[in-house]
Amino acid sequence: MADLSAFPITSRWPAKNPDIIQLYSLQTPNGVKISVALEELALPYEPHYVSFATTDQKTAEFVSLNPNGRIPAIIDPNGPDGKPIGLFESGAILLYLAEKTGKLIPADAAGRYETIQWVFFQMAGIGPMFGQFGHFYKFAADKVANNSYPVERYRDEAKRLLSVLESRLKGRQWIMGDEYTIADITTFPWIRGADIFYGGREVLDYAKFPAVMDWLQRCIARPASEKGLNIPVKPA
Repeated sequence: MADLSAFPITSRWPAKNPDIIQLYSLQTPNGVKISVALEELALPYEPHYVSFATTDQKTAEFVSLNPNGRIPAIIDPNGPDGKPIGLFESGAILLYLAEKTGKLIPADAAGRYETIQWVFFQMAGIGPMFGQFGHFYKFAADKVANNSYPVERYRDEAKRLLSVLESRLKGRQWIMGDEYTIADITTFPWIRGADIFYGGREVLDYAKFPAVMDWLQRCIARPASEKGLNIPVKPA
């Protein structure tokens, strides 16, 4: 049995099975990336619910694994050289899982780097800009009621990013063509989230991006997505 005692986070979220991947997450766009990927890869894992309501992500135990205090994070008891490894940042975790299994990323070097660039496109563009749009459009609407600039700025940038994705997806099943990859997994939860969490479908003109919308439905309809999008479950 793997010894995870070197990871203080396991004292707050004990591992029932320390021999499998431990996932510390929540059903946010960033969080579900990892549960969806783990389901796609059929890797056994144990999800732990990190409550924002009680600021679990700011506790000393969580910060010991992710000093940035954000979900998701994982511990893989079977890391490089057979030793446990802890990781944070959803893009880094996706790349790690893809390279660990040799799946969800092209085997050739050119395809691998092309996939990584689209992962970075989401991490550096879609995630932050959609997140800022959602913050000002929904969660801080009362604070900017007399100043339309923040919503307009991030709305317009989010739409610009959607247009980039639209151009990429025209004539393609997935971002990388015929192969479903971590580029799709890192991106689609944010397009979905801007709709279901922020109510931004109309203001972001989703109907003007048909290739993105068709791709989004293909992503959501995958069996691994249907399961992973609902993990972790809030404890009763």
